[in-house]
Formats: sequence, C-alpha cells, structure tokens
Amino acid sequence: MIIRTPRRLHLGLIDPSGTFGRRFGSLGVALEGGYEVRIENSGEGKIVARGEDRKTVGFTMERMNHAYGTGLGYTVEVRKAIPRHVGLGSTTQLSLAVATGIARLSGLNASVEELALTLGRGRNSGAGIYSFAYGGFVVDGGVRDGIPPLIFREDFPQEWGFLLIIPELRPGFDEEEEKPVMESVTGSREAAMEISHRILLGLLPALREGDIRTFGKHLSAIQTLVGKHFESYQGGEFREDVSLLLEFLRENSYGYGQSSWGPTVYGLIHLKEFERLRGEAVDFLREHGLRAKVEAGIPNNRGFTMEESGGERDGNRPLHRN
Repeated sequence: MIIRTPRRLHLGLIDPSGTFGRRFGSLGVALEGGYEVRIENSGEGKIVARGEDRKTVGFTMERMNHAYGTGLGYTVEVRKAIPRHVGLGSTTQLSLAVATGIARLSGLNASVEELALTLGRGRNSGAGIYSFAYGGFVVDGGVRDGIPPLIFREDFPQEWGFLLIIPELRPGFDEEEEKPVMESVTGSREAAMEISHRILLGLLPALREGDIRTFGKHLSAIQTLVGKHFESYQGGEFREDVSLLLEFLRENSYGYGQSSWGPTVYGLIHLKEFERLRGEAVDFLREHGLRAKVEAGIPNNRGFTMEESGGERDGNRPLHRN
C-alpha cells in the first residue's frame, strides 16, 4: 500500500485567549507534494526513513499498537518527505499517513479524527488534520475537548496557487519548543475579533466567489493580525529574518504571509504567473545574497490518497464516513 499526503500551509490562529471558551481556531490550505509512504504487513517491524521521520514512524506504530493492538509487524518506507520544521506540516502528515495505513491493513474502522486524537495531534490546530483528510481550504472551530471541529471546508480554486519561498534559515519551533509558547500565549482579544470578522465577511465570501484580490487582501491583513498574538515570541509580527522575502511577496502577489513558525513564506498568485514570478524571485534572492528554494504551491482538493492492488483512490471517502 502506498499513501500520498498533501503539504499544508498554516494561514493562522484566530484566538489564543479562548475568549468564548475555545482556544486558537486555525486556517489552512492543502497543497500537492507531501509524503509518499509505502506500508506493508511483513511480520517484522522495519522502518526505512531518515532522521526525525524515522522517530515519527516508530512513535506512530507504537501508539497504534498500544491503542488498538495492531501489532508492530509492518514495513514502513518513507519514499518522499516534507522538510522538517519549515512550516509545511510534516509531523501531522506523516503520522496520519502511517496510522491510516496501519488501520487499513489491520481492518480497523477508525476515522482520521479518531486516529489524530490517538496520536495526540490537534492540540492547538486542526488545519493539518483536515488538510490531510479532505484537502482544500479548511477552518477549524478551536480547541475545547479533543480534536477541534471542522467548521468550514471548500475547494481551493485550481487556477490559484502560491509562490513558496523556503529559505535556508533556522527552522521553526518544533513541538517541544512551541509547547510553552502555546500554553502561555494569550494573544490580543481585539486582534481575534478583527481576524474573525475578516474571515467571516471577507475571506470566505471572496473564496466562494473566486475573487483572488479580495481574498488576498484579507489574507495579508489576517496574517499581520495573527502576528500580533505571537510578536513577543518571534521578534515581531513575522520573523525578522524573513522580512526581505515578505517585502518581495507583498509587491508581487495578491496576498502574503508566513506559514506557522516559518521559515517558509508564501504569496498568493494565479498559477499561470508562476514561472515569471519564480524567475523574479530567484533574481531577488541572488541580488540579496539569500539562499532558498522557490516552488509552486499547487492546491490539493482531495486530501490523502491510498494506492492498493486495485489502483489509487481518494483515501478519505471510505475511511472518514463510517
């Protein structure tokens, strides 16, 4: 069995203070180009992966066995990976890929949400979970008990996409580093109110109507407001070391931001503009002595897929609808 996942852009947290009894609330969008993982029943526990991916796979296998008695007799090979701690959702995507594969092979009837809860995902955000499960643009309703609920999901326009710049800078916080931040942050109530207003009466209507300019305008404003929640932890509304890149994206895209803790930054574009903008971005990086990958963020509106003996199919259809 081969499972392929999206990457995810994290577009922000709404209310860390939990004004109405639910903390955080997140926005995200699924992109093509995530993990490719092969999982087989083999009678032995064998992991073919590097670095932190190997640890994540091992942890997932152990946790699944502890929760469901699925055993450890699987061969798991990570054939394609998302870079770690750059803001593209590597841990959640890999964890859920391995868990769903084990669930399928063992005949376990469990939803992605149940598996995420078992693995301890979704403590602060559901964006990665729902990007994996359903693809598209997702909004969750904040953390109270268990997994934050999915409250909005919409296909992302296929003609839209993102100019992704992934600079060779220090990685974003890992889960242990971010834990004290997420436990202590209270954020700005006023910022949370404006973020909510812009989502409900700005971002979502523009997405439904296919209005990229209005969507981008509100996305940029939301990203700046989200930064106010975390400016004391990252040195400003955005990381200081990506400020030049964000200036480029502000001038050359419809909307821009920093994914999670970075260092990945993105600009909303029409995909037909990508090659031209990629060339301009490469020239900009060279001019300023910066090293970075420049990639196209292509929308994924399916979520994860599973390829079994009968061929590839969307993974979420039978697994999530019990």
